[in-house]
Amino acid sequence: MEELHTGFIRISDDVVATIAGLAAVDTVGIAAMSGGISEGLAKRLSGRNVQKGVTVEVGQLEAAVDLRVIVQYGSQIHNVCHELQLNVREAVENMTGLRVVEVNVKVDGVAFKDKEEDLEEPNRVK
Repeated sequence: MEELHTGFIRISDDVVATIAGLAAVDTVGIAAMSGGISEGLAKRLSGRNVQKGVTVEVGQLEAAVDLRVIVQYGSQIHNVCHELQLNVREAVENMTGLRVVEVNVKVDGVAFKDKEEDLEEPNRVK
């Protein structure tokens, strides 16, 4: 059988980082991604900032992902990080077809609920 060569497919590092970032913030127990010391205080991800705290290396067949996260206070950090690794690996492999060789997680902090969030104001108008 003759092999057909139509070209190559290269998935951008930014695409893999975006997929990993979205999978990370969807993980229960992850409060936010951390930009590290150079970014100052950790901020929550927004649609435009989905790659904060994510570094990737992408080859033709494999990818490696490094994540910097803020975990919610009261969560079991080890369990949250293990679930995070599984979620990111699954998302990147399913969407790109790349084999994820490692997902490294660095916990940069713990997020506490603001006192204002705990005090819900009753509805004034019904």
